[in-house]
Amino acid sequence: MPQPILSVRIERFPTDGAFTISRGAKTHVDVVVAEITIGNIVGRGEATPIYYRGETAEGVATDLFQLATAVAGGITREDLLKTLPAGAARNALDAALWDTEAKLTGRRVWERIGLPKPAPILTAYTISVGEPEVMAAAARMASARELLKVKMAGEGDEERIAAVRAAAPHTRLIVDANEAWGDLDIERMAAALAVHRVELIEQPLPAGRDAELEHVRAAVPFCADESVHDLASLDSCLGHYDFINVKLDKSGGLTEALRLIEAARAAGIGIMTGCMLSTSLGIAPAFYAAMQGQFADLDGPLLLARDRQHALTFEGSDVLPPTAELWG
Repeated sequence: MPQPILSVRIERFPTDGAFTISRGAKTHVDVVVAEITIGNIVGRGEATPIYYRGETAEGVATDLFQLATAVAGGITREDLLKTLPAGAARNALDAALWDTEAKLTGRRVWERIGLPKPAPILTAYTISVGEPEVMAAAARMASARELLKVKMAGEGDEERIAAVRAAAPHTRLIVDANEAWGDLDIERMAAALAVHRVELIEQPLPAGRDAELEHVRAAVPFCADESVHDLASLDSCLGHYDFINVKLDKSGGLTEALRLIEAARAAGIGIMTGCMLSTSLGIAPAFYAAMQGQFADLDGPLLLARDRQHALTFEGSDVLPPTAELWG
């Protein structure tokens, strides 16, 4: 068998308008693509650097370039867990290894994991944070979707969610505070959102302040996002959150994500599978994590002005399984 060759590149994709959360707005996303070539087989993986953890596309690419020799020597996914820390670089290479294995063996990733044949999954669609009337207009345009994920910003969030609910009266709602409620009465905020039938609140407090939720009697379940990355960080969330948001760029790939999901489920924690801004190639591995959870937020490609070839198919509120031409 020919020696595996690793190639790495950075690609930029514009967003479809500004994507805005409590930490700011983005007009494009830079993703890092890792490819492993063995003869005429090319395994691919894509990752989005997690900017709030200090990652950059250039830094992720550098970390991957340094593993070219290890890839040529046949590094495995298990080896990779010991070689790179959780993060975007490990995710890109982990995904490329999964894809390479699938193409070498002729077995799809879901078969290798032991999952049933994939079916379409309901995915949330994100409403960026802004003035209530702007968010209402966006929600009205998306009101035919079954599940909306509404970004919050702190002060004024009650007015924001009221406006969204009025614009989309029949849509299921979850919200993402992105750590913005540090100065607010969390219990009161949860009660106010429950009036509007919000089903889940992501990351109300900054990461590291999770223990403050211990005695909060919230009317809506809490979901950890920035507070949980990989299996090692799960324990700090126990007793404070009802769900965790599993993102492959945080966990460092599907291999670690599967371990995190197994441990969380054993602890009675629900699973939401999320994503960063990314193309369909970045979302494809996350689909198989989402098959094992209660909520999925895999709308990253829908927020871009363009996607890549063999893109995921979105039908109504659902995302369909990735084709073999795309990944896995």
